[in-house]
Amino acid sequence: MNIVLVGMSGAGKSTIGVLLAKSLGMDFVDTDLVIQRREGRLLQEIIDQDGIDAFMEIEEDVVSDLRLTQCIIATGGSVIYSDRAMNALKQGGRVIYLHVPYEEIARRLTTIATRGIVMKNGNSLQDVYNERVPLYLKHSDRTIDCTEKDIEQCVQEIKIEWLTNA
Repeated sequence: MNIVLVGMSGAGKSTIGVLLAKSLGMDFVDTDLVIQRREGRLLQEIIDQDGIDAFMEIEEDVVSDLRLTQCIIATGGSVIYSDRAMNALKQGGRVIYLHVPYEEIARRLTTIATRGIVMKNGNSLQDVYNERVPLYLKHSDRTIDCTEKDIEQCVQEIKIEWLTNA
């Protein structure tokens, strides 16, 4: 069984994922890095050169084709738009939404233009946040509220959840 971390860019999925993997003795996979390796380009380059729709197709294919066990999987924030990818992730794991309030996400994301965030033209970060939160809630098995918690507290909460329900 895998632990799949979903949430906004800047929520701490990769950071928490690495520490969680170490503490549980599991492997760690960041789907954004898998996409970059497969495409031979940065996420932002894919979006700039091919467009958002093409990027989301690539993301859906890569994530849907993963065959992982006993892994912590940090997903890209936009994977939530794909029912196919989310269903594939849920088949092999438990999906945990890392909830971080908008104000904190906005504070953390200082490099929106180069970070590879899927944002439709004319949308603000607030628009993206408002659009995605209901999807994260819909697809997750559990929400971890990371408000005013440090990384270690979030890792510990997920670890307890995992060990209690494993």
